[in-house]
Amino acid sequence: MFTATFLGTSGSAPTKQRGLSSVALEHNGETMLFDCGEGTQRQMQLFGVNISKVNHIFITHMHADHVLGIAGLIRTMSLYHRTSPLTIYFPEGYMPSLESLIKFDNALMAFDIILKGVKSGTVLEGNGFAVKAFKLKHSIKCYGYAFAESDKVKFLKNKCNSLGIKGKMFSELSKKGYITVSGKRIRISEVTTREPGKKFVYATDTRPLASTAIAAKNADVFVHETTYDSSLAKQARERQHSTSEEAAQIAKKANVKQFVLYHFSTRYKDTSTLLEEARRTFKNSVASYDGLKISVK
Repeated sequence: MFTATFLGTSGSAPTKQRGLSSVALEHNGETMLFDCGEGTQRQMQLFGVNISKVNHIFITHMHADHVLGIAGLIRTMSLYHRTSPLTIYFPEGYMPSLESLIKFDNALMAFDIILKGVKSGTVLEGNGFAVKAFKLKHSIKCYGYAFAESDKVKFLKNKCNSLGIKGKMFSELSKKGYITVSGKRIRISEVTTREPGKKFVYATDTRPLASTAIAAKNADVFVHETTYDSSLAKQARERQHSTSEEAAQIAKKANVKQFVLYHFSTRYKDTSTLLEEARRTFKNSVASYDGLKISVK
């Protein structure tokens, strides 16, 4: 399972109700951050996300509202006597910008910070999961990220019993892919079923893209920016953002289980208009807010 905690849901500038872009994904005792806007570390404390457990930060693009929080977060980590390495992923070509954010005051860090410029494809293979980057369309180079658990293989108990498979035979079958019982070779595919792993997809800031729908296919949780409502569609095009209706169309094409509206213009104190607009296209839509937690089992 995983739990997504929405730490900041405003676009461009914070408001009294909303911090800047960041979502924490907790999975098997490890935490990943997707974007790290200004004030992210305080939001983590407010909403119960353990700073010490963050091992990976995935940055979509180098606009300030998505990245400035790194400077404070890593200094707090050092004050907490962190020793384990932290890896920060960001669009390829922005190494000098990120290094200046990390080193501007010559602070001493008690842990290693690994910087990885990314392009499309798998950027992390973890224990039972992988994270892939995919291109978005914004005013500067920008990537979305898809977190996916590995598929789970489950043995069919009744079938295994009927074939006499028991005890250490299961580990042999898992290791070799087949086993011989009473002179008969049994393949693992004959006595197992495959259950797709859970999937979380994060896409901001961007115009709506068919390629995003492909990356988000069958996602359990799909987060896509909804900066504007449809009355501001022209502004969305000019500024390389999306309306809630456009984003909902991507959710529908991707056949996701839940679509989460995100990254709202500061003009919206109430997001009900955006949510109503999205639900006309994709019923299972929810408007994010700071502190929202979504758990998928």
